[in-house]
Amino acid sequence: MDNAVTAKKKWWNGGHSPFSVSYGKLMMWYFLISDAFTFGALLIAYGTQRFMAEAWPDPNVVFHSFPFMGHTNLPLVFVSLMTFILIMSSVTMVLAVNAGHYMDRKAVIKWLSLTIVGGIMFLGCQAWEWTHLHEVGAWWGRNPFVNADGSAALSTNFTDFFFTITGFHGLHVTSGVVLNCIVLINVIKGTYEHRGHYEMVEKVGLYWHFVDLVWVFVFTCFYLL
Repeated sequence: MDNAVTAKKKWWNGGHSPFSVSYGKLMMWYFLISDAFTFGALLIAYGTQRFMAEAWPDPNVVFHSFPFMGHTNLPLVFVSLMTFILIMSSVTMVLAVNAGHYMDRKAVIKWLSLTIVGGIMFLGCQAWEWTHLHEVGAWWGRNPFVNADGSAALSTNFTDFFFTITGFHGLHVTSGVVLNCIVLINVIKGTYEHRGHYEMVEKVGLYWHFVDLVWVFVFTCFYLL
């Protein structure tokens, strides 16, 4: 029996990656998994407070403003635009990675540049939203919004979690834009062309898709529930 088992062909004998994944991409996956735990813990903590509370602010009332539209009541329209911008930046990142597979440097430059523009637009939108909320009195430790049932807010859990989680996500978007800019400079210089592959574009692409995916959960928790 032992001889029969030994005689079977081993599926991996060491010395190389069993799944043909490079060290860099594997480490990026490890980082993303650990980061997912952090975001998961924050969102679970928020959800616990949200559903344990007897009353909570109505997101349709809190997030009803739109830049340069005065006091027009447009519930969730602006954050929907933010979400669309970030999702489209994920699409352009996919196209950049695909162009890298074909060693098309000009296409990589084009799509990666559009990804960076999308990230900057999203950050600009988030900066406006934070500024507007701060102007109406919302900040860490301050919750000026009445609850959906008309009662006064007795805690600052809503604003504390909102600014912490969206700020943490915004920090990740900022990091992603910086990384994309660095990679874009290297693409323009022909660094990856000389290496014979554009794997670095794929690695930052993984990070960017993660940031976009996390936003879907943030959007659902804060703006829809």
